[in-house]
This record gives sequence, C-alpha cells and structure tokens, in this order.
Amino acid sequence: MAYEVSDYETITLSRRDHVAILTLNRPDRLNAINRTMMAEVAAAVAQARADDAVRALVVTGAGKGFCAGADLMGAGQAVAGKAPEPQNQFERLDEMSWVGRWATMWSDFDKPVIGAINGVAAGAGMSTALACDVRIGCEASRFNSVFIERSLSPDSGLSFFLPRIVGYAAAADIIFTSRAVGAEEALKLGLLNRMAAADALLDAAVDYANEMTRWPPVALRVSKRVLQHNVEAPLEDALRYESQGLYYARRAPNDVKESRDSFLEKRPGVYSGT
Repeated sequence: MAYEVSDYETITLSRRDHVAILTLNRPDRLNAINRTMMAEVAAAVAQARADDAVRALVVTGAGKGFCAGADLMGAGQAVAGKAPEPQNQFERLDEMSWVGRWATMWSDFDKPVIGAINGVAAGAGMSTALACDVRIGCEASRFNSVFIERSLSPDSGLSFFLPRIVGYAAAADIIFTSRAVGAEEALKLGLLNRMAAADALLDAAVDYANEMTRWPPVALRVSKRVLQHNVEAPLEDALRYESQGLYYARRAPNDVKESRDSFLEKRPGVYSGT
C-alpha cells in the first residue's frame, strides 16, 4: 500500500532539503513496533529510496525513547517467542518473518541512514539503531539487547550488526548479560559515532546528514553499496567491486564535470545527481 503523509498513524515523515526525517511516533509505548508501524515504516523507507531529492535519511523516535522493540502488549504481536499469526499467504511462506524483513529493509536502503538515538534502543529497537550506517546520540541514549530476558535469542539483525560494530567479545558481553549500555560507553564502543545535546539532537543529526548530502548523490549511493559489499569480501573480489563502483559513480556526467569545476574554482560543488 502506498501511504501519503496524512495516512501515517505511528510515524511521521518530513524532509529538510535533501534529508528525509522518519520519526517513530508512539511515544506512549516508547515507540514500540506494532503491525501498523511495520507497514508504515516500510512504506516510508520505500518512498525515501525512490525519491531522488532525498539523499540521506535520519531515523529517530518521538518522546523519551528511540524504540523499545516489538510491542509485547499490543494485539497480534510477538510475545515470548510466539510469532504473530500470519495474515496472508506471503506471511505463511515467509522464511524470515517480520524481523528478517525489518532488518533487510534497512540494509537494502542504498542512501546514508543516520540514527538519532534520543533515548532507549532495546530489542528490535537496538537492531534498528545498529542497522543505521552511523548514529548520533545524547546523554539519554541507552542500548539494551533485552532478548535473553524474554527467553529469546537475538533477532531483527542484532547478531549480524552488533559484532561487526563492536567485535565478537563485546557483542557477547552485551547480549549474554543483557546489560544496558549508556551513552558514554556506547560512544567508546562505536555504538554511537557522535554526541550532541538532547535538545539539539535532531538538528545535529540533520547537520551530520548534510555533511554527506553535499557530495555527488550517485557517487554517495555507490559508495554505500561498495562499503556494504566489501566489509567481508576477499581482497580480489573487493577490488573488482570497487572497479564496478567507479563505473556507476561516473554515470552522472554533469556531477563529474561539476566536481572538477568546483575544485578548480575553489568553491562548494552544486550537484544534481545527473
């Protein structure tokens, strides 16, 4: 289903110049994920990906939390390891379930994703934060894997993203103890890349995004694809993929010319993605 902005019940979607801002908007539930939010986030992410005017996406939460994970109290939600009842044939045949689709949705988004972690990120909410390319936080930021407390193992991509960010041993420490990681430790571990004051977090996240959107957008998208592919690729495969990336990055001739002209003229480039 295609959503218009007015159709959203559990999120908001806005834009500042070339930066889309997706806000999880169930503050009374610490932005816990229910079925409606799953569908609306998927629609908003698809909309932002398809819009060439959007060059980066900021994801944050309304109120005091970023995202408390799956809504364990909502009707039809997963509780204590029991998956929601399938609603159609696709869901009956789906190997990954919603948690897998949730993780791949973020991974497949080929523009920079900046997480503005305004509060607790727990369970699938922590997975969501870690699926972002980079994260900026504040003194209220807190990460908690939670899964083992519910007699569950990690899902929604946590076991994939976390060790790639902090390393195996640190990931094991966080998952096996289910302890909360506060903002200062998160910054040291790499769960956060930057910090800002809580009341300026969203503006700081947009500024962070604009450090990326000021560059040629096709080259930016290809750079993300190359980085994602090569994080585990053997060297020879990585070099071949880099060569392919160079070809695609140069398929915006106006931006290629502008990058050269702006360098020679010692001015900021103005890029169109063409």
